[in-house]
Amino acid sequence: MSKTAIRSLSGVCPVQAASLAEMVMLVDRHDNITGAASKKDAHLMENIRKTGMLHRAFSVFLFNTRNELLVQQRSSDKITFPNLYTNSCCSHPLSSLENERDPVSGIKEAAVRRMKHELGITEVGVEDITLLTRIVYFGSSCETWGEHELDHVLLVKKDITVDGNPDEVKTVRYMGKEELFREMENEREFPVTPWFRIISESMLRPWWDSLEKGQLEGDGKIHEFSFPE
Repeated sequence: MSKTAIRSLSGVCPVQAASLAEMVMLVDRHDNITGAASKKDAHLMENIRKTGMLHRAFSVFLFNTRNELLVQQRSSDKITFPNLYTNSCCSHPLSSLENERDPVSGIKEAAVRRMKHELGITEVGVEDITLLTRIVYFGSSCETWGEHELDHVLLVKKDITVDGNPDEVKTVRYMGKEELFREMENEREFPVTPWFRIISESMLRPWWDSLEKGQLEGDGKIHEFSFPE
């Protein structure tokens, strides 16, 4: 680890620091696994800038039966994008877990695991999850840490009970469509993660409209957005 990265971890929550040893999957732009890297190495800006290191991730959009989206505010202890608002649950399948390596079923298994860890959700199973699309995006959290992910965007529509893990989540709330887009216009009061903004500005409104009509389906595509300069 670089000296800059070591300095940036001083005073970091031990739970978050320990998670940096987890192994995530490196992929190419077609979502084929090319290797593995620690969560730490996959999120270091110096690695992303030098090699274009890309890893597999997922983002869950969980709606209740009133078609309201569960939005979380990330914990202030998070190493990347602390305190920012984002979609219901965001994380990575782990290379060390065989049942999470498949690009379809593995992503869903990982999502179930993380929803339980972050939000205490136990009512959602893999059968409740639909893959909507995949995106490749880049986002810088600070000089040291960032994201370069091939992100699987997942849909869940189910009434659930939330018990947020304070190491991961600061607040949670359900938001209606117009309320969310209105709040997102005020970046100072409602700052959001880069992947949430990309998805919200490019895809979320038509998805939401289709969801309300019971017509939402996945597109099977990989959409490419911004990249490191």
